[in-house]
Amino acid sequence: MWSAVLALSWSVESFREAARAALRAGIAPECIEWLADGQGGLLALPDVRDAPVLHPSPRVPRAFLGIAETVLCHRDPQRHALLYRLLWRIAHGEPHVLATPTDADMRRAMQLAQEVRRDAHKMKAFVRFREVPGDHDNFIAWFEPSHHILQRVAPFFARRFAGMRWAILTPEASAIWDGEALSFGPGGTPADAPDFDAGEELWRTYYAHIFNPARLNPRMMTQEMPQRYWKHLPEAHLLPSLIQGAGMRVREMAEREHAAPKRRIPAPPLVLPSEDIRREESLAALRNAAQGCRACPLWEPATQTVFGEGPEDARVLLLGEQPGDMEDLSGRPFVGPAGKLLDRALADLGIDRAQLYLTNAVKHFRFERRGKFRLHRNPEPSHVQACRSWLAGEIERVRPQVIVCLGGTAALAVFGNGFRLMEQRGTWQTLHDGTRAFATVHPAWILRQPADRQQEAYANWLDDLRLLLTLPAGNAAIPHR
Repeated sequence: MWSAVLALSWSVESFREAARAALRAGIAPECIEWLADGQGGLLALPDVRDAPVLHPSPRVPRAFLGIAETVLCHRDPQRHALLYRLLWRIAHGEPHVLATPTDADMRRAMQLAQEVRRDAHKMKAFVRFREVPGDHDNFIAWFEPSHHILQRVAPFFARRFAGMRWAILTPEASAIWDGEALSFGPGGTPADAPDFDAGEELWRTYYAHIFNPARLNPRMMTQEMPQRYWKHLPEAHLLPSLIQGAGMRVREMAEREHAAPKRRIPAPPLVLPSEDIRREESLAALRNAAQGCRACPLWEPATQTVFGEGPEDARVLLLGEQPGDMEDLSGRPFVGPAGKLLDRALADLGIDRAQLYLTNAVKHFRFERRGKFRLHRNPEPSHVQACRSWLAGEIERVRPQVIVCLGGTAALAVFGNGFRLMEQRGTWQTLHDGTRAFATVHPAWILRQPADRQQEAYANWLDDLRLLLTLPAGNAAIPHR
């Protein structure tokens, strides 16, 4: 018989070191007593790390390490023996045991892993930070997890609340974020955390107003939010009275006179450039007015209006089609993958982007959701028409010598319906006011090309953009570095 003493029962490295030594010594699972967290054995057994090496180190599947990281966080005292038994079986002729859900050991391991994941989910949902009195922007939360999950879940809070200083205290350990680095220390007691926060009363008022008595299901509520967490949740103190009065509130809702539904977001009045704004010379006034544009439905799902940027006296105006996902989030044009490709092309031509005025024909991002992602959708002519006054205002104020249309939507906004992009790309056109213009493909079109055709598409696009270096009269549209 042998013993395997682990300093940290939840540590993968600690378990891995002992398990590797036992496998190399050929020690069967039933011959090991696993001891952790200061636990003592009944007999003074030799440690597996001192066993003689009889076999080379086995290859451990990556999938096993993923399971072990989760299972080790459980408090089941038999989890180490279970994992070593699985590891022994993998190393002795059962490499497919991890893919056999009906196997008794795997079924137990999956059960433990699921309980750990559920406990981690509860921690993310029910940790409540309270500001330390007299110490602005410093917060402490007390939490009592069922399993050893603090080190597993703390990085989530570091990402979620990166802008504030906080600590999460548990009976066994603490996690501390100082705004830059995450560290761990000894455990604490509830007395070490504040028992009140000034914002809790406001939160309780909000929670009472959004509580829907018609959807009350106490059994499901206590299943998802077990009562042992209630003492740490400010809103939980309202639950008994809210549950008791739910029946009366439902009857009042049923008897209330029908009212027409309201919009989820009230629509502000339509904003178009006023006469004063048209006379205003600065782009800033036009940009501020565009933030409130409601001329088409694209404003509602979008994050913000993405207006143009660049010098007010730029000689070249680069016109794209519409903002993309990153542009919608940042509020700036051409900062996503297509913008990076445009930057590369301008660098290859020796053109400084800072000398250009960049904008889009449509000022809001049109997209459709696919799970967590927002996928680009081409704008419609009605969207181009709705934004025409903003584009006209930009052109009027910048007064560029050259307009470059990137993509079909941009060409539609400048040249109208009769323009054929792929037939007329890279050729000079003269607008009604004498401004010179040409169109080419949008950089996003190049990124969508097959890998074996992208280089050729990029070279052809670069030839189109090279028109910026020489106007038909022989003058450069923009200085060449």
